[in-house]
Amino acid sequence: MDTKYFGEVDIVSTSIIHFPTGVLGFQQETEFVLLDFPNPSIFQILQSTKSKETAFIVINPYHMYPDYTFKLDESTVQALQLIDESDIMVLSIVTLKEPFKDSTMNLQAPIIINASKLSGKQFVINTNEYMTRAPITISDPLMAKGE
Repeated sequence: MDTKYFGEVDIVSTSIIHFPTGVLGFQQETEFVLLDFPNPSIFQILQSTKSKETAFIVINPYHMYPDYTFKLDESTVQALQLIDESDIMVLSIVTLKEPFKDSTMNLQAPIIINASKLSGKQFVINTNEYMTRAPITISDPLMAKGE
């Protein structure tokens, strides 16, 4: 598969995450894979399997905001067949800026993935508690190594 950031990569069909309703602004994109950077990093790429240009840099928001909390609505829980909390993966889409310290992440509309069923949905939090452009608290991208 041809990717936006890594060129040609091999993927296995069992790693494809299905987004039945797509991602906000990209409803036609219903299949993605989560790709790791070559060097350990807290950032990953959510890459469409259909469109090379549709790829999002994502991060687990709890790396930056350990107190980040929200409640999923029942329709999201049912759509993703969420039973066990340990199956839930939460990701935030990152907007990279120059300089890096101006980069932001979307805490208002996290990506929710059922890791065992490989199904995903973008969930919009209907409060003003979180921002769509929350600061990333790492000042140097080279410091963004995985744990």
